[in-house]
Amino acid sequence: MPTIRVSEAARFLGVSDDTVRRWTENGSLTPVKDDAGRLAVDGLELARHAQKLAQLPEDPHRSGSSARNRFVGLVTGITADRVMAQVELQCGPFRVVSLMSSEAVRDLGLELGSVATAVVKSTTVIIETPHGKSII
Repeated sequence: MPTIRVSEAARFLGVSDDTVRRWTENGSLTPVKDDAGRLAVDGLELARHAQKLAQLPEDPHRSGSSARNRFVGLVTGITADRVMAQVELQCGPFRVVSLMSSEAVRDLGLELGSVATAVVKSTTVIIETPHGKSII
């Protein structure tokens, strides 16, 4: 059973250490001790708690799609030249960057502060672990 220290759990969920401690005190999360005797939580329980808390805004332009990875957010950066552009979205705690044509930026009406959805459809998603192993 992987255990996650309170400070790490807080960082993963975007809350304060005190919030995670309150959750352990009120029973939302079960407190455990890590190998060093520090307060921690079970990794699986934390993952399930994170899923319950995750509520992205409704995608305003949702249409039928086979893509399952959708991130609704705000446009925080646009760097464009005559041909290509880099568009950055802040989707909750996640930064998503897309490269597209400058024409697409204009056609989509993207501007700083506008709402947009990043749709990821990929057969190659790399998963990494803190132990230096990666799986393709």
